[in-house]
Amino acid sequence: MNIPANKPLSYGLAVLMLLFSMLAHSETDATQQPLQDALAAIKQGSMSEREQAINHLVELKHPRSLVILQALLAGKLLVVKDQDKLVIGDAIDQDYNIVDAVSNEKLGIISAEQVGKINLTNKLRSNLRKIIGELELNADDDAVRLAAVKAMDKEVDARLLDLFKQRLAVEQNADVKEAIENILLLQQMDSADKNERMAAITQLQSHDSLDVVNKLKAITEKDADGNYAEADSDIRNIADAALTEINGRLRLYSSIETVFFGLSLGAVLVLSAIGLAITFGVMGVINMAHGELMMIGAYTTYVIQQLMPNYLGLSIILSIPAAFLISALVGIAIERGIIRFLYGRPLETLLATFGVSLFLQQTVRSIFSPLNRSVATPEWMSGSWQINDFLSLTWNRFYILIFCLIVFVLLMQILKHTKLGLEVRAVAQNRRMAKAMGIPTAQVDAMTFGLGSGIAGVAGVALSQITNVGPNLGQSYIVDSFMVVVFGGVGNLLGTLVAGFSLGIANKFLEPFAGAVLAKILVLVFIILFIQKRPRGLFPQKGRAADS
Repeated sequence: MNIPANKPLSYGLAVLMLLFSMLAHSETDATQQPLQDALAAIKQGSMSEREQAINHLVELKHPRSLVILQALLAGKLLVVKDQDKLVIGDAIDQDYNIVDAVSNEKLGIISAEQVGKINLTNKLRSNLRKIIGELELNADDDAVRLAAVKAMDKEVDARLLDLFKQRLAVEQNADVKEAIENILLLQQMDSADKNERMAAITQLQSHDSLDVVNKLKAITEKDADGNYAEADSDIRNIADAALTEINGRLRLYSSIETVFFGLSLGAVLVLSAIGLAITFGVMGVINMAHGELMMIGAYTTYVIQQLMPNYLGLSIILSIPAAFLISALVGIAIERGIIRFLYGRPLETLLATFGVSLFLQQTVRSIFSPLNRSVATPEWMSGSWQINDFLSLTWNRFYILIFCLIVFVLLMQILKHTKLGLEVRAVAQNRRMAKAMGIPTAQVDAMTFGLGSGIAGVAGVALSQITNVGPNLGQSYIVDSFMVVVFGGVGNLLGTLVAGFSLGIANKFLEPFAGAVLAKILVLVFIILFIQKRPRGLFPQKGRAADS
């Protein structure tokens, strides 16, 4: 080969780069070969060979080892039949979206007939859970480590105890440390040394764990023959004291949970009643179709979700303005077509709007059928916030509570800082004077009824997340809505807020003792007695509504 005299350096560098590339490639192959051998044994070997291959994967400490083992346990590790290749697949209807098990390269969609699953025995699956837990115990993510500790707390052996002790020495996250300490102390309670057992019980009394409670109860309770399982009275006494302290915290957690569920129920009551407070307080209209306006909002949520099945979170957010607009337009049509001829005759508005409610129910039955419809909950609203073994708060009710407060604040801002709000307050205080001052009271009535109806539709969006959507949805809340409005003070939004939360909390505190039905009856009796003493409610409205 003839090398030009003026380019020896360039050719030399090219040769060096080629040699370096070949060397790096050979090193990569050497690094990947043990992984490929382990995967081949998992793919084609017997159950004993698969077990050895799984252990080998762990020993390799390869970055993909944990991902592959997790896929194997979840049944997502697949073999492409015509290529004899291992992939990880997520099911999509009758197909799989697959990636290469080693390189994580996206390989596209493949039909279920083209792949085969790798089977495991129950024993191998149990060992695999433990192995994955051990790998996750050293993960960087705090949540992953905490989940790993909780997943392994039922199958603790000497090797796991050593791992937990090693992890505890370096663990920084308080929740993970407490979970590990909980396991170690529970094991210490079975020690042959009395002092160690008593020390473990003393420390465990500050842990909110169901396993701790069960362990302490086993010490303090008698068996069927009337004998204590624990013969040592000193240990029984200290376990009993620990249980007493834990039970005190359990009562506190129970009260917190009851208040939370009461507030969430109150949020639903406020959302359902706040629109009614506007129409009833400003216009003096007893709107029995208010529940059906909520139903329209709930069905709007259902329809939008059917149009956007792959975007549940976005569909819920878009449903809020859509439900408000549709319910407001229906409300304005009801006011312009019927209500405006019946002002000053509240009993006749009751009968007329009751007829409207029946019409709306039948219309919905004709369009959607009488069957209830289910609205799916987005992932970010699903599940619960698990604070400890005895206290958890559901996310959907938490978001409804926040949503209720946002709607209330926005409505207050509209009534205080907009022209419509000024006119609404003027008409509410003195209709004749407002008309004399040039305020178009007929237009204000229509807009007020539309505003109240729109908020009812927004309430329907919230209700769709906690109950099924059906033609009778509104009937379940119309009576409660009127109770909230009357109890808080007709036309007073602050009174509606306070009354809704108060009745919700009272209802939830009564339910454990009286049952759901009797609790509602007791609340109704209380309101009747309260109205006898304060006919205008907690916060009496001033102006025309109060005079009439």
